Amino acid sequence: MSAAAFAGACVVLAGVPAGAARPDLSLVDYLPIATTLIAAAFATVLWSRWRERRTGPHLLWWAFGVLVYGAGTVTEASTTLFGWHEGLFRAWYITGALMGGAPLAQGTAYLLLQRRTANRLAAALLLTIATASVFALLAPVDYALVTPYHLTGRVFAWPWVRAFSPFINTYALVLLVGGAALSAWRFRRKTATRDRMVGNVLIAIGALLPGIGGTATRFGHTEVLYVTELIGLILIYVGYRYNISGKGPVAASGGSSKA
Repeated sequence: MSAAAFAGACVVLAGVPAGAARPDLSLVDYLPIATTLIAAAFATVLWSRWRERRTGPHLLWWAFGVLVYGAGTVTEASTTLFGWHEGLFRAWYITGALMGGAPLAQGTAYLLLQRRTANRLAAALLLTIATASVFALLAPVDYALVTPYHLTGRVFAWPWVRAFSPFINTYALVLLVGGAALSAWRFRRKTATRDRMVGNVLIAIGALLPGIGGTATRFGHTEVLYVTELIGLILIYVGYRYNISGKGPVAASGGSSKA
């Protein structure tokens, strides 16, 4: 079998529309592979720390959030390697475009807010995600808008399905970015908590970047998302390391010693 025939067979098996040729992919298209590996390692770190400390649900939510983050980049990496497939697309939309950083933000809610308030927010978040996911699974796809090796929600034949994600992502932005920024502001005053200030600044920036990439994706620029996802996750991980290594008094913030 010739190389061209083999490539054509892979395209068919991957579910790419007939007649679509694999484009020349850039290095950016392969970034989700690296992001997935980092997410797996980071989730393991968070899970291990929860098992060690057993303090509250925030670490579990953060570990779950990083796993979801990695699940989204797995679908992106798979699309780069094997081509567009409807199952991969729907999985990507739910784990990446829809859920995004919401589980991470919910972990921050449990760290910053009273347990009862965090529980209510978690219930509302899960109900919203479940409802949006059902519609994302049921919505028909306009195959004329499918790009063989890239992902975008624009292919939904029901455009209103995409209206859920801004609300969920705004929730994530307010809690995750806002919580980290508030913590950085609180820790700025003392030299002893300087590491936690730096850590929370990095987390705030890292959490903001995928949101910027997600906005670009809504306009068809998925490659921007791939870059911001990788850089954002690295910054969040480095910020987390700063927080748990910092010395100083305990504070009810994203950089507290409970992290």
